[in-house]
Amino acid sequence: MLLQNPQKQYPKISENAWISETAVIVGDVTIADDVFVAPNAVIRADEPGSSIVIERGSNIQDNVVIHALSNSQVMIGSNTSLAHGCIVHGPCRIGDGCFVGFGAVVFDCIIGNDSLFLHNATVQGVEIPSGKVVQDGMTITKQEDVGGLMDITQDLAEFKKGVVETNIGLVKDYRKLAG
Repeated sequence: MLLQNPQKQYPKISENAWISETAVIVGDVTIADDVFVAPNAVIRADEPGSSIVIERGSNIQDNVVIHALSNSQVMIGSNTSLAHGCIVHGPCRIGDGCFVGFGAVVFDCIIGNDSLFLHNATVQGVEIPSGKVVQDGMTITKQEDVGGLMDITQDLAEFKKGVVETNIGLVKDYRKLAG
């Protein structure tokens, strides 16, 4: 369902994206080519001055919530995966090639490229450099805690890449079905 916001802005969706019929996308939202938006995702830029941009090849999985506060933006880089049930709240910038795990919460952050947040992690008010891992259930709310994060391993990098490839394949397969 694509809806205008109170400022009369409509989502801008690439013809080469795939959006589930049960996803709700509201307001100043831009979705690029090869983006997959799964059932029951909510992407909402309805507060004044808010916007959301989702770059090429990213996937927004089931029950993900993306929302931007007034006068803020959420930027999701290319080939980034937002896994089932996570929440991304703006202001927030997530770089290219990232993975945000099941039930994770990301708010008021800048996340570098190729970072991975495992399941039920919470990250708020910090900047995470590229190539870092936030472990399962970890909470990071102070910049000084970021220094202790481990670097991404080859196994986790391959896992991230596989999730993106699978979801780009789903975009193509679902578009063929809609034919």
